[in-house]
Amino acid sequence: MTWIGWLIAYADRHFNQENQTFAQRRLKGGIALLIILGVTGVLAGLVQWGLFHSPLPADLGFLLAALIASSVLAQQSLYLHVRDVAHALEHEGLEAGRAAVAKIVGRDVNALDESGVVRAAIESLAENFSDGIVAPALWLALFGLPGGFVYKAINTADSMIGHRTPRHAAFGFAAAKLDDLINWPAARLAALWIIGAASFVPGASPHAAWRVVRRDAHGHPSPNAGWPEAAMAGALQLQLGGPRVYANRKVEDAWMGTGRREVNAADIRRALTLYKIACLVHVAALALAAFIVI
Repeated sequence: MTWIGWLIAYADRHFNQENQTFAQRRLKGGIALLIILGVTGVLAGLVQWGLFHSPLPADLGFLLAALIASSVLAQQSLYLHVRDVAHALEHEGLEAGRAAVAKIVGRDVNALDESGVVRAAIESLAENFSDGIVAPALWLALFGLPGGFVYKAINTADSMIGHRTPRHAAFGFAAAKLDDLINWPAARLAALWIIGAASFVPGASPHAAWRVVRRDAHGHPSPNAGWPEAAMAGALQLQLGGPRVYANRKVEDAWMGTGRREVNAADIRRALTLYKIACLVHVAALALAAFIVI
């Protein structure tokens, strides 16, 4: 995926000019995004066409397509990054935990106590279950490699330039809004998969997860992240969200859930177990959908 990031960085360097008006930079950002998505979609479409119209045996072409498609999914890397936070807290202490969680969140980790580090890790796990697994799988299932890679390009653009900073508030506006739009269905599905998975995890509560989603998901500043995060909070009977600091600016986000705020590394382990079962629920749902369609 580094080539997608290179395209976005190139567009940011050459077309995001600070001497232009807000409207001009917003327009250029939208045009640049369309070009990036067009290039990504065409290249992915050509690869897919080549695999299924080549002299290769059909089974081999399908296998190669599946391997390429797997590159847009972040299931294993997400698990490992979050597990590293738990391991650091358990074996090396708070500073190591802060360093580990800084790799997966954008907030100021220096302001976090142990509970803050744990909550940040669990929130990242829940949000990225939607953005890194459910959403790309959904768009791959609907539109093949072009769908998966175009989704990944939008998501990468949002992570690189979709911030409300002086440099990117205008140029990254289209990326941020489009990312919200295409993640809308996946966020709701991710919450549903977490609720379903809670039925198979000892100590987790699908009923509490459902109640917290209905009550708290809309209170999150993101139109999508609140759904899987609220489901995770309810299922594990924790409180997630709340105030946090970004670049020396305190954000007073609402709390999600009615359980404990004081959490520890063991709660990350519980969240990872729930995550693994949610991934299995997700795969089962895709398999069932494919069976029905075929």
